[in-house]
Amino acid sequence: MKNLLLAFIVAAMAAVALSGCDTVEPAEPGMLVPLTVDEDPSLPSIVVSDTKLHSEAFGNPANPMIVVLHGGPGGDYRSLLNCSKLSADGFYVVFYDQRGSGLSRRHNKEIFTIQLFINDLDAVIKHYRQSPGQKVILMGQSWGAMLATAYVNQNPGVASGVVLVEPGGFTWPETEEYMKRLTDLELFDEITNDYLYLDQFLTGDDHAVLDYKAALRLADDFSKGNRAGNPGPYPFWREGAVCSAAAFEYARDHSFDFTTNLRQSTTKVLFVYSELNEAYGPAHAQLVSSAYPNVQLVQISGTGHEIPCFAWERFSPVVRAYLNTIQ
Repeated sequence: MKNLLLAFIVAAMAAVALSGCDTVEPAEPGMLVPLTVDEDPSLPSIVVSDTKLHSEAFGNPANPMIVVLHGGPGGDYRSLLNCSKLSADGFYVVFYDQRGSGLSRRHNKEIFTIQLFINDLDAVIKHYRQSPGQKVILMGQSWGAMLATAYVNQNPGVASGVVLVEPGGFTWPETEEYMKRLTDLELFDEITNDYLYLDQFLTGDDHAVLDYKAALRLADDFSKGNRAGNPGPYPFWREGAVCSAAAFEYARDHSFDFTTNLRQSTTKVLFVYSELNEAYGPAHAQLVSSAYPNVQLVQISGTGHEIPCFAWERFSPVVRAYLNTIQ
């Protein structure tokens, strides 16, 4: 694999020399990763607070609204687009790439806090909500499920429904323990070696370069035998490397607890976890979901962490049955 990669790099350098170009800039927009909404005005977007977010919505804007929250921090909503099919069931389904993530605007590291993500979610809800009486349902995957819970904890009564798909945890200690079980890699395994080998040729601190490197590391999520139980690659547009690093560092340094007001919640919560994620399991699902007083806990068989992407045919009937009780 390394010889093939080296040959590709040498061939690319030779092609540039023959073309008469002086230099190639990997960080030039569009060279390494897809363009953001600031770089490509044709992308669907909204402006909220002090940022511009990649965002789109499906269905009748007057219907009960489902806000879909992707994982990460630093991911995007591409792997969750199956959820747009719920628009045919009478829901207005809203997606957005979180600040500094996916195809949304990039920001400097120092601005990122957990509260900022909560504030942005509130701004997105207010942007799309047609009236105070319009029902809002939060549907979060992984980190997105944690963000949904953080929002519910601070804004009781806003969400009429909550669907959570394998949140790592609602406190920093339980999240940290889950992450250790999920990402404990051998230092010299093939994935790490391949990444470090490429890193010798591709250096820089521009957002595009860092996002490209983050995408290389993401390959562990769907490599053969991955602990998350994913059967293969799942679709994504672009990783938000700075956002991801800043969010994890903030959580490590400040900790968090999203459960302080959850016992007061009367909303029934659908909590879904997978059969094949080795780092999760029934015990962790019971531990995390117990923060809510009214939970429907469901295991989805034959799949891993990326449930909406790989197991929509088993996930959607459970979701639809839950949503029917809200609509």
